[in-house]
Amino acid sequence: MPESTTCPTVTDVANALDALRSSTPLVQSLTNVVSANFVTNVLLAAGASNAHIDNVHEAAGFASIASGVLVNLGTPDDGTAAAFTLAAEAARAAGTPWVLDPVGVGGLPWRTELAAGLLTLEPTAIRGNASEIIALAGLGSFARGVDSASDSEAAVPAAVALLEFAHVVSASGPVDYIVGRSEAGPVGVKVGGSSPLLTKVTATGCSLAALVAAYLSVSPTPLIGITSAHAHVAVASERAAEKSYGPGTFAVAYLDALASVTPDDMRSALVEPLTL
Repeated sequence: MPESTTCPTVTDVANALDALRSSTPLVQSLTNVVSANFVTNVLLAAGASNAHIDNVHEAAGFASIASGVLVNLGTPDDGTAAAFTLAAEAARAAGTPWVLDPVGVGGLPWRTELAAGLLTLEPTAIRGNASEIIALAGLGSFARGVDSASDSEAAVPAAVALLEFAHVVSASGPVDYIVGRSEAGPVGVKVGGSSPLLTKVTATGCSLAALVAAYLSVSPTPLIGITSAHAHVAVASERAAEKSYGPGTFAVAYLDALASVTPDDMRSALVEPLTL
């Protein structure tokens, strides 16, 4: 995929949603047991589809035919760890965009070592919370379980450092900070407007990473792809929060909102250039 030359605009993300809905990309999600069902529902609601193929016998073969691949480190074991590597290698060889979601990295040594190995396989995108991005870049560890104890803006230097391995990197939070490669050096964008209720429902971050994989497969550049996924989530979560009484009703309303967001709605997303 060509690198970005400028920051994405709301027109770019609106066009990306059109492309997503037109092509219905198939994501292979090697994700954790907590998130598998929600990841599938989010992708279906947004306009993509999902296949949860994470065994060592099929992971590589499926990665070579999927539209995009998610590798999520939420609940790894020896078998899935091997499948992660096989899928990432096959995706890279096939030119399939793949996303690394470094859940829990920094606080847990074995998975941190696993993540370091996956970095060498050049993910198209890395999507994590601020603590995970900082830890993955080797700048510190401030994780609390799989939650973030760091502000997303504080992760920007770490995200830029990770561009050595990936085309684009995002740190999620109340405002999402996203950086990408360009011929002139790193470029960045921030996406605001997400509802705080996203943090009260499990697997919203994991499903965002899966949505990134879907958008990467239909977007002209990785930076447009990852920004479009973040914008879709921000717009949908804000709409869902308006109709919710708490986390339970929000989870249902969020799926409905992901499905009902239109390209015109995406033009209202709070997408702004980031000074690096």
